[in-house]
Amino acid sequence: MQLPLFLLFASTFLSLAQAKIYEDVSDIPGLDYDFVIVGGGAAGNVVANRLTENPKFSVLLLEAGVSNEGVIDSIVPFFVNNLLGANIYEWNYTTVPQVGLNNRSVPYQRAHILGGCTAHNGMVYTRGSADDYDRYAAVTGDSGWSWDNMLPYFFKNEKWTPPVDHHDTNGQFDPAVHSTNGINSVSLNGFQWPIFQQHVQQATKELPGDFPFNLDFNSGKMLGVGYLQSTIGGGMRSSSATSYLAPKFAERPNLSVLLHAQVSKLVNPSKTNKGEITFGGVQFLQSGSLYTAKAKNEIILSAGSVGTPMILMHSGVGDQEALKALGIPSVLHLPSVGKNATDHPIFGGGTWLVNSTQTVDSIEQNTTRFNEAYAQWNESHSGPFVAIPDTHLGWSRLDADSEIFESIRDPASGPNAPHIEMAIGTGGGLTATPGNYMTLGMAVLTPTSRGSVTLQSNNPFDPPLIDLGFFTTEFDIFAARQAVQHAAKFASAPTWKNYIIAPTLDLTNLSTDALDDHIRNTAGVAWHLVSTASMSARNATYGVVNPDLLVKGASGLRVIDASILPFIPTAHTQAASYVVGERGADLVKQTWE
Repeated sequence: MQLPLFLLFASTFLSLAQAKIYEDVSDIPGLDYDFVIVGGGAAGNVVANRLTENPKFSVLLLEAGVSNEGVIDSIVPFFVNNLLGANIYEWNYTTVPQVGLNNRSVPYQRAHILGGCTAHNGMVYTRGSADDYDRYAAVTGDSGWSWDNMLPYFFKNEKWTPPVDHHDTNGQFDPAVHSTNGINSVSLNGFQWPIFQQHVQQATKELPGDFPFNLDFNSGKMLGVGYLQSTIGGGMRSSSATSYLAPKFAERPNLSVLLHAQVSKLVNPSKTNKGEITFGGVQFLQSGSLYTAKAKNEIILSAGSVGTPMILMHSGVGDQEALKALGIPSVLHLPSVGKNATDHPIFGGGTWLVNSTQTVDSIEQNTTRFNEAYAQWNESHSGPFVAIPDTHLGWSRLDADSEIFESIRDPASGPNAPHIEMAIGTGGGLTATPGNYMTLGMAVLTPTSRGSVTLQSNNPFDPPLIDLGFFTTEFDIFAARQAVQHAAKFASAPTWKNYIIAPTLDLTNLSTDALDDHIRNTAGVAWHLVSTASMSARNATYGVVNPDLLVKGASGLRVIDASILPFIPTAHTQAASYVVGERGADLVKQTWE
């Protein structure tokens, strides 16, 4: 795709402005720093920014991927799906065959670009339930992870931004639970589908028992249906690269960011006087050559829930028997590394043909309208391309008297944590048949299935074995079944009577076995992987990191990314990753300042 002239100019200008983001190792000032951060994603870029607020700290940030500059599919919110396929912006991973998905292997997108998954995700901004964070505090014995103590970090991260269309947002969010003083832009949709949105709002009035309106689900109280919030500002994606590594931050003399630097392992292990393992450096590959960066104070792994456990295991940190089988010398026996992997299974709750032409299909199926919308975005960063097709999100719990709870303990973190998410959108999604549609996408938010990230060889550059364990427990498939019924109930509200023509597939008429088979054959992944380097209480015999995020049994080695979360939040994981970065950076500062 040829970039418009103004974008070519902007890209050139920004590349010059961000001269401290290096493409070649020969251009960086050296390989000795106070801190070496592995991974330029959500958390890694936060930590790099916050540590270099202290001019006495020198920081090297190593990112395996390419620059985010000028990547139009990452800039234009509407183009997000162009990123989610095999390309240079992805690691192009695939899961092992999933028993619970009828032995299907599914692509597992992990970003290979500065900004990490914040540069290629759906931009949805959801914090999760207050109960989630209070459970983190209870499990770790550290009250700093509680909702009340983490809320200031959400505020530190978030820069609430008016939507680009300047529509009246009164009654669409609660200003009291947002911050305008942070770094990363968060906003309501900057393009409206008024007919569809009116029906959604009316449905919350007609079915208030099941689908109450929630003014702001980012208040910590999530249950109900509310307006979508996204990491978008000025009609463009706001990622950790565009926010935390904006030119004014990237130009700091004590920060070096190196791209195309794939970390293989930590090297030169030794023992401290206290018997803890410490590593002398970080080995990385660039242009076919291996280099070693040294950290005087700490090595910080922010490579994500796939990359972080991979690096630990290749460094000899993990289950010693599993490592021995691959010929990797065990340095530190931590059996929990790579275990407890958890993600949200997603699937279609239903797609309905509608009698309105005011849907995103009218743009996607019409080349003229598509080109007009793109031209509008190029000219003013406005129009339909400033948002994704979803307008609302709904959060619900299973009935308290559901039969599943007769044999299985409720896996939710508390009474205000939802079991099910419903993404409410205009458009047919993957429906190939021309027409106008509405779609309800569903997710199981409290899965009890667990998987793993393991190594297939002792070659650090071989892809890992990613097993999500989807639908391997009775609860998860039961919750998925309930979610489909839930979507059908929402679509049965009287307001839809003269709007919906018919479902594309009536899932309510399927037998239980047929519905289960449909879910297993069509479910996909949310790419919300967590818990592969889970934190636990300081004296716990399981887990990978202590509540201060230092690796158990190690010195000068910390993990700061979503892999440390001991349970998956009942939310998209972007916001949680940011605040793990914010609190993690403060924990580092407390140690070294």
